[in-house]
Amino acid sequence: MASLPVKTPAHTAVAAGSHLTDPAVFDFILPSEEIINPEALFAAICAEVTAAGMVEAAKTGADGARAVRTLAVQHLSEARSRGNAALEQAFVARPRDARALIMGQSYLTDALVTLALRVACTFLHPLANPTESERIAVLAVGGFGRAEMAPFSDVDLLFLTPWKTTPWAESVVESMLYMLWDLKLKVGHATRTVRDCLRLGREDITIRTALLEHRFIAGHHPLAADLGDKLWSDLFRNTGPEFIEAKLAERGERHKRQGGQRYVLEPNVKEGKGGLRDLQTLYWIGKYLHRVAAGRELVAVGLLRPEEYETFRTAEDFLWAVRCHLHYIAGRAMDQLAFDLQVEVAARMGYKDTGGRRAVEVFMQEYFRHATRVGELTRIFLTELEARHAKPEASLLGLFRRKKRVKAGYVLVQGRIDVEDPKTFLADKLNLLRVFEEALRSGYLLHPNVMRLIAANLHLFDDEMRNDPEAVRIFLDLMLKHGNPERSLRRMNELGVLGAFIPDFEAIVAMMQFNVYHHYTVDEHIIQCISILAQIEREELLEELPIASGILKAGVNRKVIYVALLLHDIGKGRPEDHSLIGAQIARRVAPRLGLSAEDCETVEWLVRYHLLMSDMAQKRDIGDPRTLRDFAKAVKTKKRLDLLTVLTVCDIRGVGPGTWNNWKAMLLRRLYNETANALEGGLETVNRDLRKDEAKRALRDHLPDWSQTELRAELARHYPPYWQGLPTDTQAVFARLLRGLGDDEIRIDLHPEPGRDATRAAFALADHPGIFSRLAGALALVGANVVDARTYTTKDGYATAVFWVQDADGHPYDEARLPRLRNMISKTLNGEVVAREALKDRDKVKKREREFRFPTHIIFDNEGSDIYTIIEVDTRDRPGLLYDLTRTLANNNIYIASAVIATYGAQVVDSFYVKDMFGLKLHAKSKQEALERKLRQAITEGTERASQ
Repeated sequence: MASLPVKTPAHTAVAAGSHLTDPAVFDFILPSEEIINPEALFAAICAEVTAAGMVEAAKTGADGARAVRTLAVQHLSEARSRGNAALEQAFVARPRDARALIMGQSYLTDALVTLALRVACTFLHPLANPTESERIAVLAVGGFGRAEMAPFSDVDLLFLTPWKTTPWAESVVESMLYMLWDLKLKVGHATRTVRDCLRLGREDITIRTALLEHRFIAGHHPLAADLGDKLWSDLFRNTGPEFIEAKLAERGERHKRQGGQRYVLEPNVKEGKGGLRDLQTLYWIGKYLHRVAAGRELVAVGLLRPEEYETFRTAEDFLWAVRCHLHYIAGRAMDQLAFDLQVEVAARMGYKDTGGRRAVEVFMQEYFRHATRVGELTRIFLTELEARHAKPEASLLGLFRRKKRVKAGYVLVQGRIDVEDPKTFLADKLNLLRVFEEALRSGYLLHPNVMRLIAANLHLFDDEMRNDPEAVRIFLDLMLKHGNPERSLRRMNELGVLGAFIPDFEAIVAMMQFNVYHHYTVDEHIIQCISILAQIEREELLEELPIASGILKAGVNRKVIYVALLLHDIGKGRPEDHSLIGAQIARRVAPRLGLSAEDCETVEWLVRYHLLMSDMAQKRDIGDPRTLRDFAKAVKTKKRLDLLTVLTVCDIRGVGPGTWNNWKAMLLRRLYNETANALEGGLETVNRDLRKDEAKRALRDHLPDWSQTELRAELARHYPPYWQGLPTDTQAVFARLLRGLGDDEIRIDLHPEPGRDATRAAFALADHPGIFSRLAGALALVGANVVDARTYTTKDGYATAVFWVQDADGHPYDEARLPRLRNMISKTLNGEVVAREALKDRDKVKKREREFRFPTHIIFDNEGSDIYTIIEVDTRDRPGLLYDLTRTLANNNIYIASAVIATYGAQVVDSFYVKDMFGLKLHAKSKQEALERKLRQAITEGTERASQ
């Protein structure tokens, strides 16, 4: 068997037609003899077979052959276990040296396949004088052909025969497969002739790609050499454009399946955007067109520059390390970097917690930066290919299209902006910004030549340039002037320009937040927010966002809102509150961006308080007048309210798909309208008596068929908080439920409210302690997520409780599911089902979410409401949490008037408006501390139970 004549560097792919039987030519993570010693192993098998007298028995009968095969598998299995254990141990010591590991893994697999063939040919199907047709070659294809084997990768084999497969070849293949399967290898295989390979390769691009990376392992070498020659002369030659088109279409479909963007927070290391398959596609295309034997040769043929190949190699090594660790952790083939696995991979690769950030967040930031670089590399590579292989018809069509002219100094190359003379371009460093403006103005994409030029000259962004008024004008115009700022901002970010022009931005590039709530990295979230702002300005979201659309149409300071959005999360990734840090950064950056002193102050305020409106709407009871007064005092002016509303809407929608819903829209709309009225009419208009009178008048109008006697009784039976805390339609529902209600009767009204993205569950029954908790338990049992709740007691001793609930997808319950919901609630309230026991099997934390850290914070607020203490519990969410908390409060004689629930992925903030058993606020510090201890205990015990 021949071997490669020169040592192949550790980071290159193995040339087609080569094999790994000479370990001197390959750089393994261990000396080859510590992985496996094929010759010693075969000698041991031969000795034992001979000593047991099995040689003749194997030739004459099935039992003898089976005995030899069993003995061989025993030896090979032990050797495989030893080799795998040695490789894993070596990788623990060198956790980033994946290239040497995957080659060592390939060497081990090569040896097992070769030994299986030798056992089959020597003992099971020996031929004294084989004919020309009784030849076989065993080839590795696909990833195994590249000698890139992760610990649990499939073993893809091609058994090559000269002409029609003979009975002898069939027997050899069958015996080999039995042995390899007994070794628990996952084998993909095909038995073909050279002619079969050519025919099938023409018909199927997947087969053609696998053949592109064939590698001879064992057997009759001339057969493999013949296949290699024929593939290049009869199949690959002159079909380059067809192959490129197929591979790019395949890539597009793959990305679509994996989520379509680079910042999927649980990326697929192999198939995802910016993953290993993207790098392999570049190599496949380069190899198909130029017959390169290794990735580094893409430089020699002019497809990549040396520094770009270095990016290729570094990203590939990193991604392979991640993939191999995933395999070892899972104990099987695993390419999805799920949340629970990210933590362990980060630890294995040596990342540490630092500066307020978890090790997993540092690790994932590096992952996403590599993915971004792979994306840029792919774009450059493909444009270079397009230049060489552009279809003539596409060029002809372009002649008949009207083309927008580009400014002096720029030229169009393949429909993209390039520079006429790089030296002249760089002579004025402001051109590094102007080119983005020209791309937006003309509508053309940047040519990779320009991208390369910009990326190589980021050092020109110095303080002089950052403070240049013309540079500031260009930068602001990119956001304010052309209507689609996200396009230039995203490209500037990918090329490093945003971080160079605003150095504080560099720290948040590709920064992930380790929770299930944020769908994007911090920098991508900011760009998404600005994209949403531009969509609102273009009047594309009039129906979905009427308030924000109306504010922008009426006119706001656009420079202030765009700069505030750009900077609102710039303080993330540090131990301190990111809103405070962001405001300090805004104080430095805003003046440099040419804003007036007044505008700078507004931007700083918006960044400092960018979460205020969201928190007030989602964590406080908007029906409480104190909430509105406090919020109105904080914003002070209608101008700030308008700006903060637009920023809040963009911020929530920019978190990711599905985060914005009608419930949040309703809360923000109500908070905005009532605050605007308070600011314009004076804060004295926000008082309980005024609201009570308005609510009673509205209820009269909702009950036109009621007699005056019934109306007077209904209007007199409720305490003041009832009138300010509920919408009129809900009060009308309670009026009907209470009408003629018996002491031992429970009435339930379930009604989907699509406008709020929730189902309203209203209950009327005789009041008794713990009613809120029992209702919360019943709802948890049917998988209902509570987003808001109110409970009131009438003067004549009835409880009126209302919960707004959503299903697991954040939508109102389907009408068909309401009967089951009603049935379970009735059983729980009647004592037929004990919620605490029934919840044990359902109250579980999902495995993928267990690694999230959500320290529990409990706050007692006596200032946020005039008549209630607000207890805010911020902790990990789980199905039985609300029940546990409300049960604890009930057991401690705490009356719950209302609960506001804000969910952020796997984190939840439950805010309870409460009084003690005497109807007073919880002022005593000792009482607060005792209650906090019991709430924390309930959370801890519940979390332990849910994690079992």
